[in-house]
Amino acid sequence: MSTKSFPRSSRVAHQIQRALSELIRREVRDPRLGMVTLTEVQVSKDLSYAKVFYSVLGAEKSIAQEILDGAADMLRGPLGRALGLRHSPELRFVNDELIEQGAKLSALIQKAVKDDEARHVDDEPGTERPSSEHPGSGRPGSEH
Repeated sequence: MSTKSFPRSSRVAHQIQRALSELIRREVRDPRLGMVTLTEVQVSKDLSYAKVFYSVLGAEKSIAQEILDGAADMLRGPLGRALGLRHSPELRFVNDELIEQGAKLSALIQKAVKDDEARHVDDEPGTERPSSEHPGSGRPGSEH
């Protein structure tokens, strides 16, 4: 595998994601946190910062953000040792809104499809719907 197509920062980001998810599960023992899923990690080119995108289930977003921000410095040392890095990146946790937005969009699409199917249940192929407009008026129910 060529390192040009898969740079070191990308490889380190994947390693951080795996190691950090295990560390959070094992080390952060706050029952208010719920279940945390790390969805993506972006690392700066010099590996000094890591932006960690997460989603949380069973906890309020603001509380989860507070807990993870508080645990960031505590997780940094074990993360560096687990990865064998001399300098562990500074962790910045960001709530990943994409999962929620995707679920909302999917629900809207399903609702639109159901509404469309309900509207066209009476339609049969080859039949036309009668018009409720009076000829020549352009408006329903208008008289001359």
